[in-house]
Amino acid sequence: MDSDTTYHFVGIKGTGMSAMALILHDRGMKVQGSDIEQYTFTQRGLEKVGIKVMPFDPENIHEGLTIIAGNSFNDDHPEIKKARDMGLTVYRYHDFLGKMIEGKTSIGVAGAHGKTSTTGLLAHVLSGISPTDYLIGDGSGKGVPDARFFVYEADEYRRHFLATYPDYAIMTNIDFDHPDYYESIDDVVDAFTSFASHVKKGIFAWGDDENLRQLKADVPVYYYGLKDTDDFQAVDVKRTTSGSTFTVMYHGESLGEFEVPLYGEHNVLNSLAVIAVSYFEKLILMKFGENSLVSQELSAVSQKEKLLI
Repeated sequence: MDSDTTYHFVGIKGTGMSAMALILHDRGMKVQGSDIEQYTFTQRGLEKVGIKVMPFDPENIHEGLTIIAGNSFNDDHPEIKKARDMGLTVYRYHDFLGKMIEGKTSIGVAGAHGKTSTTGLLAHVLSGISPTDYLIGDGSGKGVPDARFFVYEADEYRRHFLATYPDYAIMTNIDFDHPDYYESIDDVVDAFTSFASHVKKGIFAWGDDENLRQLKADVPVYYYGLKDTDDFQAVDVKRTTSGSTFTVMYHGESLGEFEVPLYGEHNVLNSLAVIAVSYFEKLILMKFGENSLVSQELSAVSQKEKLLI
């Protein structure tokens, strides 16, 4: 990152863009941006830390800026066009994200469904144990000094996640989404296969997804779920008055019993993916095994509950 420039976000109120702006601000960078004048929920976080948000106007663009352009805007957008005409450095959101995760142990969360909740769960659990930067698709973003981890949503739309090369990836599912871009489910599978080739250490994928079961990758693929065929398996799942409890097995070995204040099979699966990543980083599971408390506020899907492990 360049502390001599000011990062100007074209479309700063977008969920990913606002989160990215917050991370740069936390890293001590100078940040500003422009967007529509209509109020959006994402601007609350920007206003809270004092990031300047202006209405779209080509006059916002001047020397000394580095432009981060939101993917909702084409190159003919007046601000982006002026920046290019002036010779300013212009990054697309997904390309700059690829730069931001460098130097950290990065985990990208991809999938047609469940990205935001899983990213939020992972980000806030890791934050309770080790310094963690995170970018969540609900507009939440955080940068911390000397972060070890960078957790982010890996967006498959228009293959944007191919701009990133994470250490680990969680893949929650593959579905035929974004028909304005993808031609078929095979096209979506091809995109996820390409993303898998970018992963450096390991992939954690939902075992019930037939397309993920066929995933080809150069790194190990570990499946999580409720069946004996899964590498990480949740067994003895119980619903309690305060959430869910379950025991996690890895290749037949018990990793302990876990309690989360969340309901539903999907939340058990999301938790299982978090546990799998943690196991391979040899970071959190020590505390898991001691049945200690890992307490972090969750921002994902607007939940304000605590994760007990």
